[in-house]
Amino acid sequence: MTITLETTYSPADIEQRIFDAWMKADAFKSLRDDRNNADKYSIVIPPPNVTGSLHMGHALNNTVQDILCRFERMRGKDVLWQVGTDHAGIATQMVVERKLAAEGKPTRQEMGKEKFLEAVWDWKEESGGTIIGQLKRLGASCDWERERFTMDEGLSAAVRKVFVELYNEGLIYKDKRLVNWDPKLLTAISDLEVVQIEKKGSFKWERCSDEEFDAAALEKVLKKDPHGHMYYFDYPIMTLDDNETIVGYIQVATTRPETMLGDTGVAVHPENEKLKHLIGKMVCLPLVNRLIPIVGDEYADPEKGTGAVKITPAHDFNDFEVGKRHKDNKVLNINIMNKYGKIINESDYDFNYYSVISHILGQDVKIPKPFQGLDRYAARLEVIKQIHALGLLAKIEPITHTVPYGDRSNVAIEPFLTDQWYVNAGELAIEALAAVKDGRTNFVPKNWEKTYFEWLENIQPWCISRQLWWGHSIPARYGLRRDDDKTSISQYKLFVAETDDEIKHQVYKYYEGKFDKEHIDFVDEFTFGGNTTDERGTVLIVGKDPDVLDTWFSSALWPFSTLGWPENTEHLQKFYQTDVLVTGFDIIFFWVARMMMMGLHFIKDKDGKGIAPFHTVYIHALVRDAKGQKMSKSKGNVIDPLELIDQYGADALRFTLAAMAAQGRDIKLDVSRVEGYRNFATKLWNATRFAQMNGCAPVAGFNPATVQHPLNQWIVGEVERASIAVTQGITDYKFNEAANALYKFIWNVVCDWHVELVKPILSDEAHAARAETQATLAWVLDHAYALLHPFMPFLTEELWGLTATRAQLLTLSDWPQLANLQNKSVDGEIDWLISIITQIRTLKADLRIEPKLKIDLVLIGARNTTQLRIASHEEALKRIGRINTISYADALPQGAAQFVQGEATIAVPLAGVIDFAAEKIRLSKDIEKLTQDIIRIEGKLNNTDFRARAPAEVIEEQEENLAMNSEKRAKLALALKALG
Repeated sequence: MTITLETTYSPADIEQRIFDAWMKADAFKSLRDDRNNADKYSIVIPPPNVTGSLHMGHALNNTVQDILCRFERMRGKDVLWQVGTDHAGIATQMVVERKLAAEGKPTRQEMGKEKFLEAVWDWKEESGGTIIGQLKRLGASCDWERERFTMDEGLSAAVRKVFVELYNEGLIYKDKRLVNWDPKLLTAISDLEVVQIEKKGSFKWERCSDEEFDAAALEKVLKKDPHGHMYYFDYPIMTLDDNETIVGYIQVATTRPETMLGDTGVAVHPENEKLKHLIGKMVCLPLVNRLIPIVGDEYADPEKGTGAVKITPAHDFNDFEVGKRHKDNKVLNINIMNKYGKIINESDYDFNYYSVISHILGQDVKIPKPFQGLDRYAARLEVIKQIHALGLLAKIEPITHTVPYGDRSNVAIEPFLTDQWYVNAGELAIEALAAVKDGRTNFVPKNWEKTYFEWLENIQPWCISRQLWWGHSIPARYGLRRDDDKTSISQYKLFVAETDDEIKHQVYKYYEGKFDKEHIDFVDEFTFGGNTTDERGTVLIVGKDPDVLDTWFSSALWPFSTLGWPENTEHLQKFYQTDVLVTGFDIIFFWVARMMMMGLHFIKDKDGKGIAPFHTVYIHALVRDAKGQKMSKSKGNVIDPLELIDQYGADALRFTLAAMAAQGRDIKLDVSRVEGYRNFATKLWNATRFAQMNGCAPVAGFNPATVQHPLNQWIVGEVERASIAVTQGITDYKFNEAANALYKFIWNVVCDWHVELVKPILSDEAHAARAETQATLAWVLDHAYALLHPFMPFLTEELWGLTATRAQLLTLSDWPQLANLQNKSVDGEIDWLISIITQIRTLKADLRIEPKLKIDLVLIGARNTTQLRIASHEEALKRIGRINTISYADALPQGAAQFVQGEATIAVPLAGVIDFAAEKIRLSKDIEKLTQDIIRIEGKLNNTDFRARAPAEVIEEQEENLAMNSEKRAKLALALKALG
């Protein structure tokens, strides 16, 4: 039984109801009983942060995935769209800490680790995962029963297994290296969590000027913003005799003066004609009074700064590499800061480490007392003041430069030398590179392979430890080595295993004969110390590693851990390898490459060869605002997808994003486009309502190949043509082409033309073709719903259910597969009819003639075919084209506009309707103005300097303006030509 449609389409009235119907029918379930023998199709969702909410990037990403999953489900495949969320270590810990503060509860430190983690889990159960509900509002057809979380029990087991196996293979290890350190959050962070912020200084001073150095003025500037200046210091060059005489100076420049306390060298380029003679000499590091070498290294650019670069390996990533190259010259790592971003004092010293450095250098490496304990920026000012007091401050220049900041803490990041856990990513990258190069995994668009290769071919060890409480605990414990009791971490015995029971077994075996089991204590809070004594005598403390794993470590396992690995589950067997990964370009390295590395390493085929986690990686565009600017809260141009869904419906937003998702091109999202596609949905709703009111309903056994009326023969061929275009667009990941083919088919072909052309047939109950036309239009609309469903699932499911009694939901129905319905002869006839009406409408618009004004047509040179077509479609031509009379002549009438249709010239007498002379002048002026605009824009675009300096969005805007003006000029030129 069908239900008559409401007069207006209201997305808010149907979306939740339709989603509930899908859920009730288990429409999105994988391993469905009715698809036991079906081919599989699987996608893993990029797990959104459990703290997150839907933003426009999520909306695009998940719309694309949903299109693919709905399309393949309708093609009969057993589809798994694996859903889940990421525990988001730093973000979640911050959210809960802020919540505790807002509620006046104890701080994390006051609560202690155990109680705090309980609070996090409570928050996760109550408020975490808001974005999951928002994805459902978008219409995401995930297998919601299989929702996973990166810290659920199964995924945690997978994380521990991977860690232990990589450790046992020597691919995970602990090392002292530089990391991005957040001195507010007190943890290492990844490059993705670092944002570059431009800083501009204002203080200027030069020694050779008459202006006196004003330390108070500088302090005032630095308190406002400590960044944005370049400082030039003179380092004394020393003789190496007993007198240690100053024989000259070498000038270095730095933006971070405080780091000079840890300098261990000065570098100049080996081919620097001015300075290369100094290579091998020593300078006395001011304030510290430690001798450091001048070394030759290509890192020192002769054209930049002074040509000499101070080298602080423990506080700069580039310097760290220079230090490794010049280790033999004793350019070593001397850390001068603690984890709080303060200059270390004696209580911070790792005595074992610093005693080794001091021994190698033969010099004391302690920080001078006046600087110990100072905040890094206070130390910056103090260093500058004391360097000036020594007469070694040459100048201070204001500069504009970028400074790395933590994206969540909003404090400047410090390169910091710490003990961290690392993965030998270089080794794992070998197979990950090969899999893309040999075509086992392909990027779409293909140009993103270059980005992937650049990352992996220059990969560094991957730091996987974080100094947080929320996250996967590192399955490692430390105990004293059997024969010593030193307190450096390097002197501790490390035990690694998947479970505490396995670690205990290792510990008991290792200490057998030295400590009895009852004299070994396993503690969660690890501190360096050694043996303790209690009533049992000497007790060995075996402490748990205090760190957690980087969030990206667990998400790297996502394609197989979510399927049940390390258990050989039915889902793992069927759905791995997944088919496509849909993601953004910004995480090609952080996530895509790491999933490739892990999947290839841990999942093997029967021959032992690694299986890539997906065969295709589709990199989607970035969603920008209408002007092409990147959306940001600071600019105030962020568009909330949930607000758009509330206003226009999920379908309109989805279709907008798909229609604009051209490969390799960012989306410039204008809200008016969303409104336009809301109107598109309404157009289909109204066409369906029109069909219902005219008795159009699906007919069992209807065969489109047997229709007889030309309009019906033409439209079924158009359905086949649309089906081919949409299918091709989706399979080629050209979602914009598929969406635009749908828009043209439904709005233009079905609603504007077919519905209009068949109105006389449907309104005449005695018409011979009425029943066939009713059945045909119902069949056309059914196929329109099916083709549109992956893009607009709510609207199409609603219309599907309201227009007939259905055996099943549309989302589980078959995808249209049509052939041999196109009739070239009929297509040519109807296309001819549409073309004439279109040209009449265009002519009226270009000549500013009222659209409703009826006109006459005069045909010159019309042959038999054209005359027969006129006879067959005269009624439609007159009704839709607003024509009074159609006649034939041997010559063009005076005062007529004209256009060519096939072999005939069609004249439109307009004497008395328009002023021909005035119209020619107007059109000529408009064409000339457009020509000047085109010349101006082409001049810009052909200017290499403009292309080099202008932002990409400005260039794109100019290119769009050029195309738009060229199209306008061509149309006006045709109108001018029509006037003769």
